[in-house]
Amino acid sequence: MPAWIDTHCHLDAAEFAADRPAMRSRAAAAGVRLCVLPAVGVANFATVRLLAAEFGDAYALGIHPLYVRQAQPQDLHELDAELGQRLLDPRLVAVGEIGLDYFVPELTQSPLREQQELFYREQLLLARKHGLPVILHVRRSADRLLKHLRQLVPDGGWSGIAHAFNGSDQQAAEFVKLGLKLGFGGAVTFESARQLRRLAAELPLDALVLETDSPDIPPHWLYTTAGQRAQGQAQGRNEPAELPRIAEVVAGLRGISIEELAQASTANAMAALPRLRGLWAC
Repeated sequence: MPAWIDTHCHLDAAEFAADRPAMRSRAAAAGVRLCVLPAVGVANFATVRLLAAEFGDAYALGIHPLYVRQAQPQDLHELDAELGQRLLDPRLVAVGEIGLDYFVPELTQSPLREQQELFYREQLLLARKHGLPVILHVRRSADRLLKHLRQLVPDGGWSGIAHAFNGSDQQAAEFVKLGLKLGFGGAVTFESARQLRRLAAELPLDALVLETDSPDIPPHWLYTTAGQRAQGQAQGRNEPAELPRIAEVVAGLRGISIEELAQASTANAMAALPRLRGLWAC
């Protein structure tokens, strides 16, 4: 059975509270050998760290743009201190989830637009200071993200992942040029996502990694419309065990075997987040 790395999943989410160990066991049985658990704010730094240790997974520490509205400047100092304290922990693989969100209307207006940009830039500086890759939240914000990445390139260049990428060919090329991989998950399984599916098919194979973003961004076989939900049909819960089936879609789009995709996406994840190599070997 091919082995996989889910490069982005929120195992600390409340949706998993009732059966978290069983959910992670299902993923392992499906071949998902490692998961990366990104934090979203200071309040869950300890949670993702402890869950990663419990399940043999990896974690990232950062302040998500959707949580910037509750964040204080002191949170950046706490992140800096926590990164310094945990830097020798092999399970800490990145600064993330950080970035910009210009999809939520409230976040596109002052003062939150400027605040999330400040937090993003300061967290890039912390990643550079501590020598860590970044895991980026990219939602209608690719060009602005790229601007700051270009301005703050570390001596050794950037590494990391543009999570849930859904931009243009040119934006994809720019992220890759800067040293980042592009994350593909449940959204690519929808036939209506033509541009995203074309990117998944045509990008260089060494540019992409796989993720579920569970419990968010369910693949099409778990998704229900608003109308269906109004009629009482529950939406299926996305979880890391769905990754191999998402991978089958990507492999089909590319016309390659599932084994080739597993080998390539694993190597790409390790290139993006180098500390995963040590965890994979354990």
